[in-house]
Amino acid sequence: FYAPWCGHCKKLEPVWNEVGIEMRNMGSPVKVGKMDATSFSSIASEFGVRGYPTIKLLKGDLAYNYRGPRTKDDIIEFANRVAGPLIRPLPSQHMFEHVQKRHRVLFVYVGGESPLKEKYIEVASELIVYTYFFSASEDVLPAYVTLLELPAVMVFKDGTYFVYDEYEDGDLSSWINRERFQGYLHVDGFTLYELGDTGKLVAIAVIDDKNSSVEHTRLKSIIQEVARDYRDHFHRDFQFGHMDGNDYINSLLMDDLTIPTIVVLNTSNQQYFLPDRHIESTEDMVQFINNILDGTAEAQGGDGLLQRIKRIIYDAKSTIVSVFKSSPLLGCFLFGLPLGVISIMCYGICTADTEGEVFEHEGAKKESGDRELTDEGSEEEQEEEKNGKYTELSDGELKQKDIVEKKKD
Repeated sequence: FYAPWCGHCKKLEPVWNEVGIEMRNMGSPVKVGKMDATSFSSIASEFGVRGYPTIKLLKGDLAYNYRGPRTKDDIIEFANRVAGPLIRPLPSQHMFEHVQKRHRVLFVYVGGESPLKEKYIEVASELIVYTYFFSASEDVLPAYVTLLELPAVMVFKDGTYFVYDEYEDGDLSSWINRERFQGYLHVDGFTLYELGDTGKLVAIAVIDDKNSSVEHTRLKSIIQEVARDYRDHFHRDFQFGHMDGNDYINSLLMDDLTIPTIVVLNTSNQQYFLPDRHIESTEDMVQFINNILDGTAEAQGGDGLLQRIKRIIYDAKSTIVSVFKSSPLLGCFLFGLPLGVISIMCYGICTADTEGEVFEHEGAKKESGDRELTDEGSEEEQEEEKNGKYTELSDGELKQKDIVEKKKD
């Protein structure tokens, strides 16, 4: 679903055309199309389209949202995964080894019909947008795998395997969502956004990949060693990785971090932790992680009111600076014009108030003069008042006056 005016849609269009051509050439049952959501707004609304471009795969009565990178290979891989069987069987050891080489993270159900299998199918229908789901018999598994009971759900990654335990790992859906990532990742903005759904803390070595100095490579190695050697201790609470450059992390923390450095992010509440001393070894990093877990490490940031206000100010400042850096003339027009209009309006309001005060003062004078004139009365009113006095005679005087006039007649 796209909009003709959307820049991201225009950028995706050549990639989308390549996806359609390759899907057709490979004989995929998936048909690739596009719809102008501005012309067919009712249909876009029916499918819950709120931004552009939005990619959905329609399968039966379900609509699966694509949230991965907008590259040809990633989109095709998503389409083939969702369009295929929900649970893919692994009938032989050879097939198991082949699939394991292709997938860095592999979820497998082992056993017959059971409530756990029903739950596994239910979770697969929800999370197949992220990963593949397989099933196998116990004799197909590698020789190094040991299962204490069946049925079981397992994940193969990082050169080893882990078995789901309902009592320790909680809900199956939550466990699979947490375990669908490798223990150590190259983290970018999109990956960090995805990791937010896992509820884990993210320990990142912020380095420059192009810098081969000892300090940069040492911090990266420390994070990798902790992820590998302390997997059983921290895998439920921590995700490990490294990030190239500090631009994204600076915008996230609203601070300028000097690289190389290590930062631990809590994506659920936007808090972060910085080590209070230099990380020299794996033991230092483990101690730093334990301090975070036991609450002795100081948390910074957060999603409180002051932080939200700070975020608004920071975003506004960043936007203005980026506009002026990219196009000074455009920046002057966008921000100078509104300021000029506001200045004219303020001047007009102040001028109008001054004139109003003058008119009000003159009106007050005129009203005061009218009141004086009213109090004294006009000559006609005074004459009427005198005449009124003559008419205010008693009844006896009126009768006497009538008799005098009759005698005269």
